[in-house]
Amino acid sequence: MSIREYLEEQEEKSLSKFACLSSRSRGREREEKKCDVRTEFQRDRDRIIYSKAFRRLKHKTQVFISPEGDHYRTRLTHTLEVSQIARTIARCLKLNEDLTEAIALGHDLGHTPFGHAGERVLNQICSKGFKHNEQSVRVVEVLEKSRKGLNLTFEVRDGIRCHTGKDMPTTLEGQIVRFADKIAYINHDIEDALRGGVISQSDIPKDCTDILGNTHSQRINNMIVNIIENSNDGKGIRMSRDFQEATNRLRTFMFDKVYIGSIAKKEEAKAERMIRELFLTIINNTKYLPADFQEYIESDGTEQVVLDYVAGMTDRYAVKKFQEIFVPVSWINE
Repeated sequence: MSIREYLEEQEEKSLSKFACLSSRSRGREREEKKCDVRTEFQRDRDRIIYSKAFRRLKHKTQVFISPEGDHYRTRLTHTLEVSQIARTIARCLKLNEDLTEAIALGHDLGHTPFGHAGERVLNQICSKGFKHNEQSVRVVEVLEKSRKGLNLTFEVRDGIRCHTGKDMPTTLEGQIVRFADKIAYINHDIEDALRGGVISQSDIPKDCTDILGNTHSQRINNMIVNIIENSNDGKGIRMSRDFQEATNRLRTFMFDKVYIGSIAKKEEAKAERMIRELFLTIINNTKYLPADFQEYIESDGTEQVVLDYVAGMTDRYAVKKFQEIFVPVSWINE
């Protein structure tokens, strides 16, 4: 018996009857020889961690663009925090922690530079629109590994695609990530907003804190415990009604006071203009595309290739490319 087979056997014995077992995965688009050591979902997790798109997350905005200080979240730290929350819930419900972790680590791989400001612009100017969850799937299915893709299992790709939007994941593990993402960004964005002086503790709605908790750690812990207590029957991952309503109100508060129009978002207009100009300029003059993108224009179409290029940029690369195209440089006539 290989180590993988032993691990699969342990999953059968120890996990809930509602868990998605790696041995019963719906498989990959391209069949591969199985690993002797790792289960299918462990392989997916590792492929995501070693991907270039995952490494780029460290230089992509979470909420606050170019903040002064080293302690504000980036898209990478957000991803790690989602993974931690999701794994805790999965472990307590005896669901597949490896699958949950893989989905969590991959859920934002297709996110744009400058956070949702970049996503908003691309959605406005692209003929087919743009959603970061769909682009995340394109990253793992097509763009990574020199256009070979990561060839992930169906369950991981499904969880990434459905971590946001109207479609629910087919696995409970994917549903956990959907909740963990919201728990992470609401609470951690509150912490960053407090650190930046955008809001004060007294601004946070009391009808929310009375239910969810007064501190950052209390709210996260209480939300996690509430999900665990209400999701043991295998009929879906959920909060109690009062917790869900309080969470929704807290999310609305963050949109009203932080995400839209706050002082911390004052640079967003510049970022949006930068992404718009980059996209429109490059789509009309593809000489600005790297050679490894230009070769796919005929097969994928100019708009899709430029979209892949711009969406994949880090914040600092977008600024560098903008300067390269639009900012005059000094010259000397010897």
